[in-house]
Amino acid sequence: MRQLMKMMLVSLMVILASVTLFPLLSADPIGEYALDGANIAWIMVCIGLVLIMTPAVAMFYGGMLRKESVMSMLGQTILVMSLVTLVWVTVGYSLAFGSDVYGVVGDLSYVLLESTPYNQSNIVAGIPDMQFMIFQCTFAIITAALVLGAVAERTRLKALLLFMVIWSIVVYAPLAHWVWGGGWFHQYLTSLDFAGGTVVHICSGATALALVLVIGARSESTQKDRPHNLPLVFIGGALLWFGWFGFNGGSALAADGVAVNAIVVTHISAATAAAVWAFISWLHVGRPGALGMITGAVAGLVGITPAAGYVGPKEALIIGAGAALFCYFAVLMKHRMQADDALDVFAVHGVGGIWGALATGILAVPTIVADAGIDGDVKGLIYGGVDLFVGQLVTVVVTLVFAFGVSYALMKAISKFTPVRLSKKEEMIGQDLIEHGEGAYNL
Repeated sequence: MRQLMKMMLVSLMVILASVTLFPLLSADPIGEYALDGANIAWIMVCIGLVLIMTPAVAMFYGGMLRKESVMSMLGQTILVMSLVTLVWVTVGYSLAFGSDVYGVVGDLSYVLLESTPYNQSNIVAGIPDMQFMIFQCTFAIITAALVLGAVAERTRLKALLLFMVIWSIVVYAPLAHWVWGGGWFHQYLTSLDFAGGTVVHICSGATALALVLVIGARSESTQKDRPHNLPLVFIGGALLWFGWFGFNGGSALAADGVAVNAIVVTHISAATAAAVWAFISWLHVGRPGALGMITGAVAGLVGITPAAGYVGPKEALIIGAGAALFCYFAVLMKHRMQADDALDVFAVHGVGGIWGALATGILAVPTIVADAGIDGDVKGLIYGGVDLFVGQLVTVVVTLVFAFGVSYALMKAISKFTPVRLSKKEEMIGQDLIEHGEGAYNL
C-alpha cells in the first residue's frame, strides 16, 4: 500500500509539473516559417468575408425562388455550413492537405486537426496552420452551398444532406488535393488555379448538373413561377461581390501586392461582366434587367477567380466580358435543353469556371505569375506558354468528368436507399412547410 501511495504521489507530481511547464514549453514554438502579424490579420478578415458569402448565396438563391421555398434554402444552407465544417475538421482537411499519397489524396495526419497548431507556421509562410485550415474550410462550405441552387424546391433534405457529407469527402477533398495540396495536377501538369476556378466553380457546376439529371425537373407550374423577391437577390449578389475580395484577395495568403492586384482585377472583371450582360440583354430582349446584371457580375467574379493572381487589369476586362458572353448564352441553352438547373448553377459557375480556367492559360502574365511565387517560366498562351494552356485544358476536362461522374453515381446510389425528391403535391405546397414547418413571410 505504501509503495502504491508513493507511485500515485510521483505520478501526481509528474502531471502537475507537465501542466505547469507545458505553457512555457509551447510559448515560443518553432515552425518552419516565421509568423507575420499583418498576414494573420489580413487572412482573419478574409475568413469572415468568405464565410459571409455562403449566407449571401442563400439570399441570392432564395430571392429567385417561390416564396414557399425561401426558408428551405436558408435551412439547407445553414445545415451545409455546419456539416461541411464538421467533415472538414475531422477528415476533409487532412485528405486535402495531408502528405500526398500517390498523387490522389492526402494522408490522415491531420485528422481531427492533429498536428495543426494555432501558433506555428509549417504549411504557409506567415500564418498559423490552423488559420490556413479554417480559411480553406470556408471554401469547402461555399462550394457545397453553390450546388443547392440547382436542385432547389424538389430535393428531400435528408437525401441532400447525406449526399453533401459523402461528396465533401470523395469529390471536394481529392480535387482540392490535386490542385492545392500537392496532388497529381501539381506534380504532372503546368496548371494554375489561384482561388478555385476548378476546385470551387467547375466542381460545383458539374456536381449540380449531375444532380439535376438524377433528380429530374420541377413541375411545370413551379418552373413558371417568377422570382418572388428581387431586392433579396440583389442584396445577396452585392454581398457576394463584397465577400469575393476576401475569396480572391485572401488566396494570396499574405497582405502583399499580389493580394492588392487580385482584389483590383476581381472588381474590374465583375464590373465589366455586369455591364456586358446588360448590353447583351439590351440587344437580345430590348431591355436590361437588374436580375441579369447582378447575375452578370457573379459570372465575372467566377471567371476571374482562377486568374486573379496571374493577370492584370487589361486581362481582367477580357475575362469579365467573356464571362458575361459565355454565361448569358449558357443560360439560354439551359432552357432549350430543358435541364431544370433551377438557379443556373452550371450556366454561371460551371461555364464561368471553365472560361476562367482556360482564360488563365491564355492570358497569364509572366511577370505577375512570378510575383505570385510560381516557380519556373509559366506564362499564358499569348506569351508562348503552350504547356500552361494544355495543363489548364486537362484540368478542366478531368474536373468536369470526375465531379460529374462521382456525383451522379453517388446520388444514384443514395436514391436506392431513400427517396430523393418530394412528391408533386409536396412540391406544390412548398418545402418551407413540408420539411421545416415554417414560412418566410407572415403578412
